[in-house]
Amino acid sequence: MDEPSDAGGPVTISIARKVVPGREADYEQWVRGITAAAQTFPGHMGVNVIKPTPPSREYVTIFRFDTYAHLAGWKESPVRASWLERLRGIVEGESREQKGTGLEFWFSLPELPVSHPSPHKMALVLFVVIYAILLLLNLLLSPLTEGWPYWMRTLLGVFLQVMLMTYFVMPRVTRLLKSWLYN
Repeated sequence: MDEPSDAGGPVTISIARKVVPGREADYEQWVRGITAAAQTFPGHMGVNVIKPTPPSREYVTIFRFDTYAHLAGWKESPVRASWLERLRGIVEGESREQKGTGLEFWFSLPELPVSHPSPHKMALVLFVVIYAILLLLNLLLSPLTEGWPYWMRTLLGVFLQVMLMTYFVMPRVTRLLKSWLYN
């Protein structure tokens, strides 16, 4: 995929790699190393690693940068090239890579090609999911946080919502609605 149209905004790249059986610990050590290296580059915003669920052996590493230019600086760096050389014998086959510049991150499925749902479908799903989670969190947290300052209640609610959406809700919702989203 060439440079995204929104070259000035945050960019997410996910890279899926299949680990050789028995080399999982080596791969996880490698991920810690390349993550530390990426953190030293301008615009780095974070890394997430999704471990495989057996029988899959595919790890997905998600890097976020503040601009496409900063991502390109990382991808084309000798530092990254050196880390990629260390993967020999640890992974098999070619890695699969996806870039996203907006809402696509919430709707990424490692098993799908580099296509994304239409923006109106993504917005509709996010509206419904965010609304439902907000209602549920307010219902559950209100009795527990009564008397807390408003900013602290809001901070807790936002934190829980982002964690739930990123690691629990959106991967499941995306899989559940896959046929409609990607049609």
